[in-house]
Amino acid sequence: MASLDAVFGIHAEALAVQRRRMEVLSSNIANADTPGFQARDVDFASVLSAAAKGDATANPGQLANLRTLTTDARHIPLSFTSSSDGNTLAYRVPMQPSVDGNTVDVQVEQGKFADAALHYQASLSFADGRVRGLMTAITGQ
Repeated sequence: MASLDAVFGIHAEALAVQRRRMEVLSSNIANADTPGFQARDVDFASVLSAAAKGDATANPGQLANLRTLTTDARHIPLSFTSSSDGNTLAYRVPMQPSVDGNTVDVQVEQGKFADAALHYQASLSFADGRVRGLMTAITGQ
């Protein structure tokens, strides 16, 4: 994939990070009624800046911890397929405390998910534009 980095730039990594972020946010929404569940989020800016610097191994081995990131056996586990991202999940600070210890605010999570989906679509559009430009250059049409 190193040869495609020159073609797609940072957009390939941005797509992967936003996809992982949407998985984390959807897990938060799915566990909104689970007592004691702590809402998490991917720090997109730090992951993307590490990728821009070419530091793909900033925090090696942390993805294995993310696979089993649950505070209770009844929580829905996260499942990531890539193993070289080096990102970390941060706890979300709740806007309003709850009696059961759950920090998920469904409206906040839905807003963050919509934002992540919008950023994912933007990166996908940039990557698509690059492919179309290459196809135009190759075919001459």
